Amino acid sequence: MKNLFFKTLLLFIFTNATFSQNFSWTKLETEVYPGKQDDITFVDENTGWYVNGFGKIFHTNDGGKTWEKQLEQKGSFFRTIAFLDKNIGFVGTVGTDYFPNVSDTIPLYGTKDGGKTWKPISYKGPYVKGLCAIDIVKEQYINHGKIDYKYHIYAVGRVGSPANMMVSHDSGETWTSHSMNNDSKMLFDIKMFDKNIGIACAATSEDIASSNALILKTIDGGKSWKKVYQSNRPFETTWKVSFPTEKIGYVTIQSYNPDPTVKQQRVAKTIDGGETWQEINLIDDARSREFGVSFIDENHGFVGAMNSGFETKDGGISWSKIDLGMACNKIRIYKTANNKIYGYAIGVNVFKLIAE
Repeated sequence: MKNLFFKTLLLFIFTNATFSQNFSWTKLETEVYPGKQDDITFVDENTGWYVNGFGKIFHTNDGGKTWEKQLEQKGSFFRTIAFLDKNIGFVGTVGTDYFPNVSDTIPLYGTKDGGKTWKPISYKGPYVKGLCAIDIVKEQYINHGKIDYKYHIYAVGRVGSPANMMVSHDSGETWTSHSMNNDSKMLFDIKMFDKNIGIACAATSEDIASSNALILKTIDGGKSWKKVYQSNRPFETTWKVSFPTEKIGYVTIQSYNPDPTVKQQRVAKTIDGGETWQEINLIDDARSREFGVSFIDENHGFVGAMNSGFETKDGGISWSKIDLGMACNKIRIYKTANNKIYGYAIGVNVFKLIAE
């Protein structure tokens, strides 16, 4: 029994090694951009891409030490990017009639050569004006007696309305779209646990003065959605989502209230897989509008804000300020097969998560 106890204890320590680790964020050298850049993605510790509103896509093979500009497409505002592997990837645009100098009306592009060339993605269904987020589900199945994988890809948008969704169930070879305007008016992020169950970050109105933050849940792959959270304050939207486990998740809530006395910033948290949500306080500071969020485990995570970043090690009970640069919009934290943690974040600058 004593040996069994120590074996169990060692297993616990090994599988929860991140609890005892300290991490810090280091700013990487990248091309100067005069505002918030929106997305970054990696397929391993060294291979990654990021995008911005100048229609640029950058690529690294050395963990962000150096970056190569793969594309500059004037008139495009690249908002979101995701890759299945080192070759196959997709980039979404925010679309026209929201930001100045944007003329690109194609919502989604794809590459099969690691970003060297990009082509518009065709799709069946209603026109999609813009996208803000892409999520990928890797599904294991038996293929002629061998284990193989298929990819389901989900894309949603956009900020400023309208609300639409694009889906592919064959690794991006074919796509369909449908409107989500009956469920929400703006869509910002999506997290799918499998090909059927997932969470979307949304807002109730395209008019920010009357908008509430809104979280939706689907159990049928996005065919239908139910409201699982709605704030009761105007000038609010959700923004980004992070689920370190299938049960525990966090969503950033944005406040655009012009009243300077309205200062409290909040995060929504679930402990039951997104069925119910509670609000937790981040900071009492009107300047700290929230953007990105990502958690290493159920307790240790980060939030990007307009003028700083925040870190919690107790599931959001307390927060401390950290440097994530300004307007850190997307934070992606990954775990290797041997439980090594690495991560990247993007806003005005690009940062790398380093284990100390």
